[in-house]
Amino acid sequence: MRMRRTLTAGLIACVLLLWWGIGSSRAATNNAATNKSIQEKQAQITKMENEKKNLKKNLTDVQSIKKNLEYKKNDLAKYIEELDLQLADVEKRVNDLKGQILVKETEIADTQQQLEAAITREEDQMEHMISRAQMMYEKRDSYAMELLTRSSGFGDFLNRAEYMEKLVNYDKDQWREYQSIRQLVQLCEKQLELEKEILDQTRENVELEQNTLELFLEQKKQDIEAYESDINNQEKAIREYEEMLAQQDEMIKALEKALEEERRKLAVKRTYDGGTFKFPLASYTRVSDEYGWRNHPILHVKQFHNGVDLAAPKGTAIYAAYNGVVVAADYSSTMGNYVMIDHGDNLYTIYMHASTLKVTKDTVVKTGDTIALVGSTGRSTGNHLHFGVRLNGEYVSPWDYITR
Repeated sequence: MRMRRTLTAGLIACVLLLWWGIGSSRAATNNAATNKSIQEKQAQITKMENEKKNLKKNLTDVQSIKKNLEYKKNDLAKYIEELDLQLADVEKRVNDLKGQILVKETEIADTQQQLEAAITREEDQMEHMISRAQMMYEKRDSYAMELLTRSSGFGDFLNRAEYMEKLVNYDKDQWREYQSIRQLVQLCEKQLELEKEILDQTRENVELEQNTLELFLEQKKQDIEAYESDINNQEKAIREYEEMLAQQDEMIKALEKALEEERRKLAVKRTYDGGTFKFPLASYTRVSDEYGWRNHPILHVKQFHNGVDLAAPKGTAIYAAYNGVVVAADYSSTMGNYVMIDHGDNLYTIYMHASTLKVTKDTVVKTGDTIALVGSTGRSTGNHLHFGVRLNGEYVSPWDYITR
């Protein structure tokens, strides 16, 4: 009987040792995983702290750019080209920042979920530890004494003593795991706070960069008008303006001639099927300058305006007026960012002063495809689309093809 009792007690002790060993092992595994998460969070926080420091450093240096541009104002074409390059850089920075905002908003949502999961783990661990503490308090010393004094032999005593040691180690592991989870919660909270601060600063940077864009656009408008209205520059400005228009026309004619020669060699003919053109803007506010002869508002010379100027907010979509192939998508100091589309039978449409081009040379487009966005690049003093139509090598009225 005594031997059976000894075996039974030994078996119980072994089972308990195994149970608490598994529990302790699981706690150690969980703790290792938590510690790995802690290390990852610490690395992420360090990275974000550096990101936050660099946010304001990467803003456009307005004063430095204005100082560099000042030396180029005597050559209006070079000045416009350089300023448009700077505007393109600022525009890219704004778009990059907007992309960062979307990424950061996703990261904040992920961190919020991680924080909530860590808090749940912390609460569960605390509840478990409170239950253990309450049970140990109720048993007090009698629990340990009962285990040790009721041993059926020395071997059973050793088993029970080992069990007590495992029990103590298990509680220590549980406490260490709780501390790790608590640290993880605190790091998640810190990361979330940092991410929100970075998001706020990034949004502020977008606003600052957009203000810089507006500042440069206004500066460009004032400088062009000041240059053209300066009585000392009047004759020079008129001559330059006429040369600019001539160069622009020669550039377009050269494109048309090259295309015609290429078609002749390839024996390819593109045909315009007579379809109705789509209005080239997603929205517009007014016609700011009509097609035809006019007096230049600043130079006060009679000048032929070869297209129609359609005022529209910056970033408004510019549509392909009809099916065709893009034969040019480029930049010039007069036309700014421009697109030229071949519709067949020597019929072309031209879209000037875009802020951004959405197509490249040889792109096949359909009526209504977005080919660019409204801007004020080139010799322009405000956001608008200069829309031109050419037929058989000459400009014709766009109103023959589009309606308001």
